[in-house]
Amino acid sequence: MTEQARHAVVTGTSSGIGAAIAARLLDGGWRVTGLSRTAPAGLGPAYTHIAVDLLDDAALRAAVAGLRADALVHAAGLMRGAVLGALDAAAGETLWRLHVAAAASLADALVPAMPQGGRVVLIGSRTAAGAAGRSQYAATKAALVGMARSWAIELAPRNITVNVVAPAATDTPMLKDPARAGHVPKLPPIGRYVRPEEVAATAAFLLGPDAGAITGQQIVICGGSSL
Repeated sequence: MTEQARHAVVTGTSSGIGAAIAARLLDGGWRVTGLSRTAPAGLGPAYTHIAVDLLDDAALRAAVAGLRADALVHAAGLMRGAVLGALDAAAGETLWRLHVAAAASLADALVPAMPQGGRVVLIGSRTAAGAAGRSQYAATKAALVGMARSWAIELAPRNITVNVVAPAATDTPMLKDPARAGHVPKLPPIGRYVRPEEVAATAAFLLGPDAGAITGQQIVICGGSSL
């Protein structure tokens, strides 16, 4: 991949981690195609937006048909939580479709044409290890790890790496979503939430030339929450 030719497809670019990743890659000389329902502002001429509902598999596949990407970053996400006895099956299905099914559809559409040395990064969560009241969310984020490791084995002969970046609670609009009012995360031991730019920096490193030997891994950014 040359610096001029690198093209990343990034989901969830309207805000939060996805927007931070898009901005970081653009600053690094990438071209970025963003997939989300709402277009972000001020990302410049190297950014192209495709408005799409990531829960609509047919629309998602149509949106990326014909795209050629050096990297795929699936950053779109949402959190829904409930304890046993109050689980919402519809919410669980939405989480699965957004976090797992959308990632699978995008990789299935884009990776076969990805050049040697391409990159795939999935944004997971420290919660994949389990958290009370968040079983459905945790299950989808844990599924990303198994999926990424499976793809990493498949794609190693093409030098395409696949990794998961798993942050703890990150200071994004999703953290303030009224739907998660009953599930406010604790501050990590460092005394603050993870910043989107910190997640973006890790994702950008994994997309770069110095990370060619890192594949099938989950990189946890937790501010000490896992200690």
